Amino acid sequence: MSVVSGQGIGAGEVADGDLSVRYEVTANGVAMLTLNRPERRNAWGPALARAFYAAVDRADADPAARVLLVTGAGKAFCAGADMGSAESAGSLEDGGAVDIAELVGGRVPDSLTRLRKPVVAAINGACAGFGLTLALMCDVRFASAGAKFATAFARRGLIAEHGISWILPRLVGWGVATDLMLSGRTFLAEEALELGLVKRVVEQEQLLPVALEYAEDIALQCSPASLAQIKGQLYGDAGRGIGEATARAETLMNESLTRPDVIEGITAFFEKRRPNFPPLE
Repeated sequence: MSVVSGQGIGAGEVADGDLSVRYEVTANGVAMLTLNRPERRNAWGPALARAFYAAVDRADADPAARVLLVTGAGKAFCAGADMGSAESAGSLEDGGAVDIAELVGGRVPDSLTRLRKPVVAAINGACAGFGLTLALMCDVRFASAGAKFATAFARRGLIAEHGISWILPRLVGWGVATDLMLSGRTFLAEEALELGLVKRVVEQEQLLPVALEYAEDIALQCSPASLAQIKGQLYGDAGRGIGEATARAETLMNESLTRPDVIEGITAFFEKRRPNFPPLE
């Protein structure tokens, strides 16, 4: 698998030459990663996973990419793991095995939470199972009206996969997470908004423009160094006590005062102009 580029656009390339993830960086610093298997409702499999994480690594290393935006081509964001067919399930009964590490591309979705750059999800359609876990590991989510969500695991004989049992209660609370996990029921974007799973629901044709405007505002107005530290605090402090989190914040504050970002941020504020923050080192 390789990453190819042309005219400012690159994509992860699967073995048969199909581009399974489209990659583009906007002029305002947003790396757009589009899951591009619409004929399979962007179901997650080894080729798609490898292409996706290659694009993530590319964005992480690119100083011009300050925010990532993840979406899906066609009518689905990601409808879950690509389990093949009914015959595939029959092979499990016959003693076959699934290589989970291979299926998820050698990484797990929570690696997005350890990325130094913010990740925004534009959920354009079906978002279920693995797809929901992937979306929840993004930092902020937008959804198109009527998009369908489901954990689905209990209805497939599976368990709460890949850290969703950690992230979901932190986003919506214990009671709601219990309902969604144990029932495996389908719910729509409008309910997801009420539950706090998504920031905003808009009509399909407005989804990318709205999500991109939000992502570009972060890319243009926020210090990459501050974003990296704050994101690390958010996820890291989830496992710390208040005293430890406060002490760590004091250390990070002292470090931040030695960076040029602080002077630039304050100067830009008083001069009423857009800040010119340096990229991540």
